[in-house]
Amino acid sequence: MEKTYFPMFIDLTGKKILVAGGGAIALRRVRTLLRFGADIQVTAPELCEEMERLEKEKKITAKHREYRSGDIDGMQIVLAATDDRAVNRRIREDCQSAGIMVNVADDRSLCDFYFPSVVMTEDAVIGISGDGSDHAGVKEARRRIEKACKAEKDSLY
Repeated sequence: MEKTYFPMFIDLTGKKILVAGGGAIALRRVRTLLRFGADIQVTAPELCEEMERLEKEKKITAKHREYRSGDIDGMQIVLAATDDRAVNRRIREDCQSAGIMVNVADDRSLCDFYFPSVVMTEDAVIGISGDGSDHAGVKEARRRIEKACKAEKDSLY
């Protein structure tokens, strides 16, 4: 039976979130989560330049090493976004055993939730998600929604 997912908006203010991975996908996730006040810990042997900047600015905390099972202790949500499928699967197994919701960036079938494309305006948050088969279509939908929101705002002034 195919899984169905309920779209849900939650308050992430102060929620402890682990992002395993220090590359482009992890960075996109971190940027989005920071907009919602999450307390983000990144675990990765290497961080991309912007992630290092976020650490220096104390917007995130980072452990500069490979993921270890104990890294999920105290976390409320975990995002597995490493470039190693075996590590991502181990993170999934650890989270499943601990009852922690996890998103595995490279395998939707292992996700407890999907990470949506997000559009934010002054008075709305819009999440967009597809079935994983058409990333370009989701990106285009986001672009159109952003354009419509901007046009609506511009028409008010």
